[in-house]
Amino acid sequence: MSRVAFTTFAILKKPYGNPEVQEYDDLTPAAFEKAEDSPGFIARAKEDPGQSHLTNFVRHWGEWGQFNAPRFYTGGRTNETDSRASTLSLWTDLNSVFSFVYTGFHRNILSRRHEWFLKPEWPSYAMWWVSDTTIPTWADACSRLEHLYDDGPTPTAFNFRRPFTPDGAPTQLR
Repeated sequence: MSRVAFTTFAILKKPYGNPEVQEYDDLTPAAFEKAEDSPGFIARAKEDPGQSHLTNFVRHWGEWGQFNAPRFYTGGRTNETDSRASTLSLWTDLNSVFSFVYTGFHRNILSRRHEWFLKPEWPSYAMWWVSDTTIPTWADACSRLEHLYDDGPTPTAFNFRRPFTPDGAPTQLR
């Protein structure tokens, strides 16, 4: 059996705390809640409790590993300068991820991304298959985003347009 690892990456127009991006930041907890309630959702990277005052780059993320950002991120790494938005999650199947991303609450946020984020010149998400016992790390997420950028969709890292099965065969979403 396999599970889908899914990571997202974007760069805000301004660092967190800036009024220009505050609405996005305010919507984030509800988006996480909707994801967690979605069919097919297994888990997501969450920092260990009591660390909200620390920057993502120094928080402890438990089995999800040390936080990192792909090489496309050249912004700050302090609470005052952090301008990247990243997620890392596990899902039962590709269609579950697709359904969450492109319907309902998340779709509404996604449709407004131009208000808060720089236009990406890099992949804004990547997926890959992991075993039932594997928890992907932030380092994995960075390497998969970079692989997708460098090599295009392959069984190592892919997108919704060119997905692959757990055994590496090209597939299509239903």
